[in-house]
Amino acid sequence: MRVLVIEDNPRTSEYLVKGLTESAFVVDAAMTGPDGLHLAQTGDYDLIILDVMLPGIDGWKVLSELRRQSQVPVLFLTARDHVEDRVKGLDLGADDYLVKPFAFSELLARIRTLLRRGRVAEPQTLQEADLEVDLLRRRVLRAGQRVDLTAKEFALLSLLLRRKGEVLSRTLIAEQVWDMNFNSDTNVVDVAVRRLRAKVDEGFPARLIHTIRGVGYVLESRGE
Repeated sequence: MRVLVIEDNPRTSEYLVKGLTESAFVVDAAMTGPDGLHLAQTGDYDLIILDVMLPGIDGWKVLSELRRQSQVPVLFLTARDHVEDRVKGLDLGADDYLVKPFAFSELLARIRTLLRRGRVAEPQTLQEADLEVDLLRRRVLRAGQRVDLTAKEFALLSLLLRRKGEVLSRTLIAEQVWDMNFNSDTNVVDVAVRRLRAKVDEGFPARLIHTIRGVGYVLESRGE
């Protein structure tokens, strides 16, 4: 599970990142409103923890902009404890509102509740043309044939399928699959895509994984 923390207080941010990481979450952090909004719009997160008072743009604006394109669960974590602030946050589309100071155990409980709620609508399978991925069983079929993938190949294919039709940059793929910043001197993404293609596309009449030169990769049917 991937969590984004948007919090401008360094000590609070470090505390959250450490605690969530120890609780088996993959955590990214941003300390300004614009940086947090950018990560939220370009990353693939299961939940966002959002402060209200942020430099650049405040949490209200971050949530308003985010809700135009995403329904990812958002938990406000803020010192603003007035009733009108809570009402405003929930009206803007927040899924929960927790006031500082807080007990980390309560934060974890609320996060788990939101994630359980969100998983109800999560698809168990992803499909494009004759390619099918069973997320629960971690099984991949192409034209009814079993395709054996490594853990990273499965994560890469799942990302491409979740965002099929969308051109994904090498930077985004590296961040989402390897949890690393992309270094242009390394070809880890290209090598992984090449290996995935060899298993998923070769030997089948239509290719699904396509290269967009100078940009990245996209998974889609093109009627070949």
